[in-house]
Amino acid sequence: MPSPAKLNLFLHITGRRSDGYHELQTAFQLLDFGDSVEIDTRSDNKIVLLESLEGVPDEDNIVIRAAKLLQKQQTDKNALLGANIKINKQIPMGGGLGGGSSNAASTLLGLNYLWKMGLSKEQLAEIGLSLGADVPVFIYGQNSFGEGIGERLQPLVLPKYWFTVIKPPVSVPTAEIFSHSQLTRDTVTIRIAAVFKHLQTADLAKALRNDCEAIVRREYPEISEALDWLNGLGTARLTGTGACIFARFASKAEAEAVLAAMPASYTGFIAQGTDRSTAHQALEMIKERP
Repeated sequence: MPSPAKLNLFLHITGRRSDGYHELQTAFQLLDFGDSVEIDTRSDNKIVLLESLEGVPDEDNIVIRAAKLLQKQQTDKNALLGANIKINKQIPMGGGLGGGSSNAASTLLGLNYLWKMGLSKEQLAEIGLSLGADVPVFIYGQNSFGEGIGERLQPLVLPKYWFTVIKPPVSVPTAEIFSHSQLTRDTVTIRIAAVFKHLQTADLAKALRNDCEAIVRREYPEISEALDWLNGLGTARLTGTGACIFARFASKAEAEAVLAAMPASYTGFIAQGTDRSTAHQALEMIKERP
């Protein structure tokens, strides 16, 4: 199963809830670049991760947690099915590209089919939300305007632009940024019609920004330097809380030229925006097989 990356084309923080979570508005852009999740069913009830991720105990891996939550929904408790799962990583970890959330969503989608459970997207999204706020957007598999903590989604039609995505040699803990005392938390809300209008041009509108960027720039000079460099070639944005940054271009050639000019200390890739998740496209092809 493909497991696509996402970008936050903007991220406005509009408030903070009593439980500590932040109210936000964002545009989720799915990419044609990502990881893949290989799944084979088992006749016993074991959920096995074939290759562990460095620094992440298997029992804490979001993919294992997703599979076990879905397994609890199986109706025949005396004959629970299991699975062998392997994650082939391409998405930079800790970059704000949604890799873990996407892996969890692809696992839920794949096992829902392989275990013949027949759960709806809404049911899978509810399970996914208990794992992370970004999981539902990958379950629904379309570009979206997100509100709440990112889980209230409305479909958003976006042009298929090209993106150069760059990761400076640093990682950013999300919790550190969202707990920062100087983080902007009172941005005025914007309507989806205005978001749609602003996102139609390759040059991201100045009316849309990432409220985390000022704090990230201050705390992580490597990212600030990367943003300044990329701003010389396009309109640079932070995705999520970073560490990845991106710029949007009208053509593949423009995106490739920027990647080719990237300083050697950075890693990166180019990708095209897609209107439907590559995971959903692959699942539909599998279902159509005789």
